[in-house]
Amino acid sequence: MNDGCGLNTKWVEEVWPDQLSTRYEVADALHDEQTPFQAMRIVESKMFGRMLMLDGMVQTTEKDEFIYHEMMTHVPIIAHGDARKVLIIGGGDGGILREALRHDSVEKAVMVEIDQGVIDFSKRLLPTISDGAFDDPRAEIIIGDGAKFVAETQEKFDVIIVDSPDPIGPAKALFAPEFHANVAKCLTERGIMTKQNGSTWMQPGELPEAFEMIRPLYKYNAAYLFAVPTYVGGLFASLFCSQGTDPAGLDIVTLQARFNGLNDRTRYYNPGVHFGAFQLPGYVKEKLQ
Repeated sequence: MNDGCGLNTKWVEEVWPDQLSTRYEVADALHDEQTPFQAMRIVESKMFGRMLMLDGMVQTTEKDEFIYHEMMTHVPIIAHGDARKVLIIGGGDGGILREALRHDSVEKAVMVEIDQGVIDFSKRLLPTISDGAFDDPRAEIIIGDGAKFVAETQEKFDVIIVDSPDPIGPAKALFAPEFHANVAKCLTERGIMTKQNGSTWMQPGELPEAFEMIRPLYKYNAAYLFAVPTYVGGLFASLFCSQGTDPAGLDIVTLQARFNGLNDRTRYYNPGVHFGAFQLPGYVKEKLQ
């Protein structure tokens, strides 16, 4: 019997508006609540381990989270080459914070998360994702609105990573022109912003719309792609934007030299993957033109 939220005794279901749903077999429902901002659920899935869902959509799982978190984090930090200050908008599960703090160059990582509940229950029920990052002395955690933070702060950051869910609920503000203009103002001269922009197949308009919005703000704008098993729709897109760092100007030798500092601690990201992620298939190029 279904409980009305997509969970029955054996399955949890992610329902897309365009005639598609995905079901995952579960062993246990660990937590389910309506926070002040969104519906949050954590389940024990049989294939992907513990799974965090927000407003009915899969956000991260224990088994495949490393792909998303490594690609969102190491692509900009390695491309920069000397990132000292990192800002993370969202990311309450702690995965991007964890990856950012793997870099010895990073002296400060500020994470602005609107929902305290996501942090609290991720720390308790998904501890392997943050892996102690919340307790790192270089981490500064701010509970608040990321859009408000970038509008008001006077700080400058070498890398800004926007780890937002889909543009519904409190995340809508992170897709607005004003937000992107304020992010650009918060970057240092060679600073880089990355932001997830959904499935190139399931959300085909999201990346082109974002491109048009940010194009006037930066000298260099590019998209890079990767695939995460639990993110339905094949290739997943992220924006790479900077005034002073051209992603196409980085050669494999430079990437490898910078990557050596990670001491082989990544499971997905490497210089070859970095380079290849910016080589877009024809159907994506067409949308960006």
